Amino acid sequence: MEKLVLNTSPHIFSPMDTRDMMKGVIKALIPAVIASLYFFRLSAVAVILTCVAASVITEYALQKCRKRKVRIDDYSAILTGLLLALVLPPSIPLWVAFLGGVFAIGLGKEVFGGLGCNMFNPALLARAFLMAAFPVMLTTWVKPITLDAVTTATPLGIAKFEHVAVPYMKLFIGNVGGSLGETSALALLIGFGYLLYKKIIDYKIPVAYMFTVVVFSGICHLIAPAKFMPPMFNLLAGGLMIGAIFMATDPVTTPVSTRGRVIFGIGCGFITMIIRIWGGLPEGVMYSILFMNAFTPLINRMTKPKRYGVKNGK
Repeated sequence: MEKLVLNTSPHIFSPMDTRDMMKGVIKALIPAVIASLYFFRLSAVAVILTCVAASVITEYALQKCRKRKVRIDDYSAILTGLLLALVLPPSIPLWVAFLGGVFAIGLGKEVFGGLGCNMFNPALLARAFLMAAFPVMLTTWVKPITLDAVTTATPLGIAKFEHVAVPYMKLFIGNVGGSLGETSALALLIGFGYLLYKKIIDYKIPVAYMFTVVVFSGICHLIAPAKFMPPMFNLLAGGLMIGAIFMATDPVTTPVSTRGRVIFGIGCGFITMIIRIWGGLPEGVMYSILFMNAFTPLINRMTKPKRYGVKNGK
């Protein structure tokens, strides 16, 4: 006679826990870190170590002060600091990078209640704060040291204000000015493949995000080729790759349903292109993801699947 076992949900468990997930994303970022070290050398090392140290120290201190269990061994603070470093310019003063790490953990995560409770992506929220507080420092770029260590503009800035396109191969490899981890599309795509192989992220948000950018920019380019850059340029330039793959896929700040993730990705793509084409800034990835983070609860509510046997929510 079979016994009926009654227990509370969840009934399906995954062998991957939070710690494993964070470690997996960090491993996926290794190619981007290596590329940043190759192109920006000691500047990249200093910024990465500073952001990671600031994030870990802040999380440890706040959890101690609030008499909560210290959870720095779950690698979430390390990942936040690493992501923040990779979206900062290599020339940024280290004290500003440290301040960004403190903000990312203190006001981006712990103020909401800690890991799993934050509404916005902590790394992007910290970058938005630094952009508002220190706009000149956040928009001062240098060429990779393998070329020439002088101040330059990003490919998006050159395209927007000078109407000149950077060669695709440079964008793909990473021999261009920009934030530490956004210049090499090749390194980011390698990380993307690893995340998909390990089933750490879902492909729907990145694909919907990048597909929307390609379609939007393709239509604009067909209408006015001399004014708007082609889809491939918009796909490879700027922070689109690192944003779509590593920021927009944050499981805490993005929708949980399949339809919700597609809507989220499409929304990010539209906002990114609107800012890139008609905004005062050459880039819009950061603001698009933060904006859609704010709509995640609404998207979850609108796309919530109905329970079996339930009609009209009753």
